Amino acid sequence: MSRIFGNVCQNGYVVRDIEAAMKHWIDAMGVGPWYYIEDVKTDWFKHRGVASDVKMSIALANSGDLQIELIQQRNDAPSMYKEFVDAGHEGLQHMSYWTDAYQALYDKALSLGYTVGHEGAIGGEKGRFAYFDTQMHPGTVIEISDISGTKGQTFAHIRKVAQDWDGANPIRVIR
Repeated sequence: MSRIFGNVCQNGYVVRDIEAAMKHWIDAMGVGPWYYIEDVKTDWFKHRGVASDVKMSIALANSGDLQIELIQQRNDAPSMYKEFVDAGHEGLQHMSYWTDAYQALYDKALSLGYTVGHEGAIGGEKGRFAYFDTQMHPGTVIEISDISGTKGQTFAHIRKVAQDWDGANPIRVIR
């Protein structure tokens, strides 16, 4: 457990082919079901403090308490996802810590010298997220995510469904 951020709640993988990645996790790892959003709508998104029109797809599933997130960026807009892929990487890019006291954790991280690489919101003010530029080697970016709103309820549902998943309906599209 991080003495600063708490428990890791999610591992985020940046991939070049999200459909193939979901298939791998289903077939080889036995993880699912996947909740797939092909065209994620962000309320706003900034990369290094500048607005960016990032287009992405995400898929979410749980393995026990750990959520697995797959992310495929669909355009060339500036983001830490694009930087990761452009550096020749694919796979684990970040670990996410969830909080219902987002602003306090965000301010604490900034006061400790962390720098925001990119940030945004999905689903309103209680859907904020920030990625701190902590990557010394692939897979070490820190994300914090506000779960005090609808996102937290969605994450809890995904975890609950995964507990009893029998392999049926492995990809569930969210529109």
